[in-house]
Amino acid sequence: MRVAVIGCGLIGTRRAKVAVDSGDEVVVVADISADRAQAVAEATRSKWTVSWPEIVSRDDIDVVVVSTSNDLLAEASIAALESGKHVLCEKPLGRNAAEATAIVAAAQAAGRLLKVGFNHRHHPAIAAARELVGEGAIGDVFAIRALYGHGGRAGYEREWRANPARSGGGELLDQGVHIVDLARWFIGEIAQAQGYVGTYHWPIQPVEDNAFALLRASSGGIVSFHTSWTQWKNAFRFEVLGTGGYLRIDGLGGSYGTERLTLAKRNEDSSPPVEETTSFEGPDQSWRSEWQEFSTAIGQNRQPLGNGDDGLAAARILDAIYESAASGNAVEVAHA
Repeated sequence: MRVAVIGCGLIGTRRAKVAVDSGDEVVVVADISADRAQAVAEATRSKWTVSWPEIVSRDDIDVVVVSTSNDLLAEASIAALESGKHVLCEKPLGRNAAEATAIVAAAQAAGRLLKVGFNHRHHPAIAAARELVGEGAIGDVFAIRALYGHGGRAGYEREWRANPARSGGGELLDQGVHIVDLARWFIGEIAQAQGYVGTYHWPIQPVEDNAFALLRASSGGIVSFHTSWTQWKNAFRFEVLGTGGYLRIDGLGGSYGTERLTLAKRNEDSSPPVEETTSFEGPDQSWRSEWQEFSTAIGQNRQPLGNGDDGLAAARILDAIYESAASGNAVEVAHA
């Protein structure tokens, strides 16, 4: 595929490298920083610009990766879709459900594929756990518990994520969107949300550095999670509880620790089950796996895993959590 990348920060740089490593051609990249754009262009042997609108109108591009700050995700994605390009938009799909709705509508009108950057679905432990759930290995899923967080970095309060106009929200929108997407993937649609957000350390009010949520699925199952920018040692844990056992994913590799999947099946006498743990060593391959799945979806003209509808559903849940945090009441999640 012929690829363009808008936004050459950490994630855009990673996306460009993965595309090249997968045998695709990065034609042009864009970033408001000429230095960042030029660095990625040199690494991928592509052209570069500081003006992203120049990219979307080109006729030598098949796919546009949009990896900008949150305030530009909708504008750039919609422009690319309206120009007839397939789009991979980084999470979250806009700053709120209204922006996500507009992006999804643009994809439908253009007849192009829209993928959301939900690379966590492609982590091997998470993907294997989802397969086990689909096979009925732990019976019916009735609850999910999750923890996800990091400790920020020096100067974090001066980055764009601390600016509510640019970010649209804090840690709930940043890492919480991954947990919300995974929760839907494992337990089904979410009907109601109760949430709390707080700013406990970083001077970034009104942006939150911690978020807590309790979600009720349409099936009656419950999801509880905590996402944090004050998790001083990076952590990821995702537990899936079923009527016949449980699954637990710990770590995501790198600074989050070795990725591990634990499976335990309930004994008939309810005695403590034997846990079977599989470790996934080596570098993070989720980005490459996600890109290859998206490429295959384009070739087969089918919806990719983690598509625009998934991104919109996650945005609606996040909106409901923020509304609940502001009102103090449980909020029904909007659906199409």
